[in-house]
Formats: sequence, structure tokens, C-alpha cells
Amino acid sequence: MVNVSKYYSPLGEILIAVKDNKLVGLYFLNQKFYLSNIKESIKETNIDPCIIKVKVWLDKYFNKENPCIKDMDIEFIGSDFRKKVWSYLMNIPYGKTCTYKEIAESLGCHSCQAIGGAVAHNPISIIVPCHRVIGTNNKLVGYAGGLDKKLELLKIEGININTFK
Repeated sequence: MVNVSKYYSPLGEILIAVKDNKLVGLYFLNQKFYLSNIKESIKETNIDPCIIKVKVWLDKYFNKENPCIKDMDIEFIGSDFRKKVWSYLMNIPYGKTCTYKEIAESLGCHSCQAIGGAVAHNPISIIVPCHRVIGTNNKLVGYAGGLDKKLELLKIEGININTFK
């Protein structure tokens, strides 16, 4: 059983999904791959302690307080390759960006497209910061929640979005 709850952010509705006291999903409403990693039945609740912890984290994030990712108990549901990429994303510092190519090189992967596919399927938006990944030469590409949300998340983190193409 996966417990879910809605969070109303400045960027729209977000669905939080937790299982066994671990965060397994954080999705903007109608984003690509919405709930795609969840195969079990879901139950809506607002009293799950993990959900409450995620909501507090999100409140801090949207107040530009830079909450610590390591404060979250996360369980990735996906292939070993995707889990490796998602774990890498957790190390991109707040207010910084990196490229798909940099991730590929760091992980010893010869395909930026494979990295892009894994990043696109990240089931835990914002907290696992796939929005911090950009294309080569500051090209702003891809975000399952929409490029408009990606830009807003980067602005929240103080990143100068005028440098992106």
C-alpha cells in the first residue's frame, strides 16, 4: 500500500507518495510519467508521518530555506541504472546546475540520451533535483513537470535563468 497526499505549492498541485515510511514519489499534477513507478494500490491520507515530513521540507524549499535532501528517507523504485542516476542527482548542490554530459562522464556512461531518459523518469521531483540538469552550452531542455516549472524552481534557488538558451 502506498499512501498519498496532495501538497499545494506556488507552482501547482504536487502529489506525495510514501511507502513503508519512505518517500517513493513526488509528482506535479499531470507531469510526464505521473505515478509510473507505483504498481500498488494507493490510499489518500494526511496523517502519515513521512508525508508530514515531506510537506515541511517543501514548505522550507518554497520559502527559499534550502532544506537538506539528506533529511528525507527516500526509496527509489526503478532499474539499477536509473537508481544510479537519481542518486547522482541528489549530489547536485542547491543553486547549481550540471549537464547531462557531465553526469554521463561521472558515471562512465557513453550515452547522454540514456542519462536523459533516466533523469526524465525521476519519480521524486524537486527533492531529487532533476531540474538542475541542463543541456550542453546552457541549453534549457527537458523537465517532466514542464519547462515553466523547471525555470521557476531554478529561480527559487537563485540561479540566473537569463544565461539559458
